[in-house]
Amino acid sequence: MAISQELLEILVCPVCKAAVKLTPDGQGLKCGQCHRVYPIKDDIPVMLVDEAQIQPE
Repeated sequence: MAISQELLEILVCPVCKAAVKLTPDGQGLKCGQCHRVYPIKDDIPVMLVDEAQIQPE
């Protein structure tokens, strides 16, 4: 089960409040502003700063 479009529309980065987008592999949500990638575990986005990894553009 994938993350619904409705959920993707309301989720924002907890650090900078920018919109997040699904990564190409579908395993995370990436913030376009601070480049943090939040993992998706068991179809649930883990929007915790401690769980995020910063990836360059």
